[in-house]
Amino acid sequence: MTDIGAPGNGPSRRDFLKATGAGGLAATAGCTAPSASDQRTRTTRQEAMQSDDSLPTTSPPEIVNVDEQGGQVTMKTQPARHDVHPGESMGGPIAFPQVWAFQADDRDPSVPGPILRTTEGEDMEVTLDNTEGQRAHTIHFHGASKTWENDGVPTTTGITVDAGEEHTYEIPANVPGTHVYHCHFQTQRHIDMGMYGIFRVDPKDYEEADKEHFLTFKDWDSRLPRQMAGEDVNYNPRERQPDVFTVNGKSAPRTLHPEQGSPIIVKEGETVRLHLVNGGYMSHPMHIHNHRFQLVEKDGGTIPEAARHDEDITNIAPAERHTIEFTADADPGIYLMHCHKVNHVMNGRSYPGGMLGGIVYESVMDTDIFAQLMEYAGYEA
Repeated sequence: MTDIGAPGNGPSRRDFLKATGAGGLAATAGCTAPSASDQRTRTTRQEAMQSDDSLPTTSPPEIVNVDEQGGQVTMKTQPARHDVHPGESMGGPIAFPQVWAFQADDRDPSVPGPILRTTEGEDMEVTLDNTEGQRAHTIHFHGASKTWENDGVPTTTGITVDAGEEHTYEIPANVPGTHVYHCHFQTQRHIDMGMYGIFRVDPKDYEEADKEHFLTFKDWDSRLPRQMAGEDVNYNPRERQPDVFTVNGKSAPRTLHPEQGSPIIVKEGETVRLHLVNGGYMSHPMHIHNHRFQLVEKDGGTIPEAARHDEDITNIAPAERHTIEFTADADPGIYLMHCHKVNHVMNGRSYPGGMLGGIVYESVMDTDIFAQLMEYAGYEA
C-alpha cells in the first residue's frame, strides 16, 4: 500500500518528494488573506464543529489483502471524528463531529471503510466484532453468491450483531470484480454515518495496470452526523438534503492532499485503471478532463471489448461500481476529475470544492501551480 495518492499502487512518499523538488511546496504563493467577515464566519463554523475530544480522528481507507491474512479479517465499529476538509481554503473547514467508522484488525478507523481485497476462488471469514460497540450492526456484501444466513440483513436472516456481540460471516470470493459492503441495520442511517466500503475480488491471474486506484464517491447530509454527536439539529431521512460531497471521504481541495486525499499521480504513457464506487444515495456523472477512457467492468461484470467505446463521463448510480481504463497520453499537466452535477463540486456556496479530484502528471509536480494546490489542500512536505 502506498502512502501517496488514492489507495492503490501509486508512488512512494520518497518518489513524491523527489518529483516535487523535495520540500519546496510549503514556500510557494500563498492564498489571499481572509477578510474579517470571512474569518468570523470560519471561526463560528469551527466552533460549531467541536466534538468529543475522546474520539479518534479517521484515517484514509487502506487496502487490506485478506489472502495474506489467511482469509480472515476482523471488522470493528468505532465512533470517530471525520475531517472532510480541515483547512480554511475553498469554503473550509468542513468536519463531521461524529461518524461510525469501520476498523480492520488493529488498523485505524476510516471512512470509507477499509478496502477488503481477495482473489477469485478464495473464501473470507469476516468477523464483525461489536463487543465494544454502542449499537447493533451487520455487514452486507454485494457481489458474492453466499448462503442465506451470511447475507447480513437482519430482517430476512434473523441475525443482528448487537452491542457486546460478535459474529463471523463466511463470504466466498466467487464473483470477480469491484463490489461494495455496508451495514444493513437501519441502513438509511448507518450508511450515512460512514459504514460502507469496497470489497474487491481480483480474477485469477489478475494483472494490475501501471496505475490502479480505488475511489468512492459519497453525498452527505451533514445534519445527521451532527445530530448523532448531540447537536440540536432536525434531521429526517425522508427529507434528506445533501450538502457535503466527497471523494474517499474528503472534499476538495483536501482531495488533492497526497497523504490524506486521493490524487491520481501518473507518468506519461502509463495505463491507468480506476475502480469507481458510489457509496451514496444520488447518481454522480463522473468526468475526467482531457482523457478519453473506456468502461471495462460494471458491478463485477466484464464489458466485452466489442461493446466498449471511448468516453469522458460515466454516470454511477447508488451502489454501482464502474472500472475505467485510459492511457496517460495528454499534454502533461493537472486535470480535474469531478461530478458533472456542478453543485456537487461546491463546499457550501464556495466553488470549486466537494466531489472533485485530479489526475496529476509527475513531470509537473515541481511547478508553482502544483505547489499552490498543495497549499490549498493543507499539505506541507
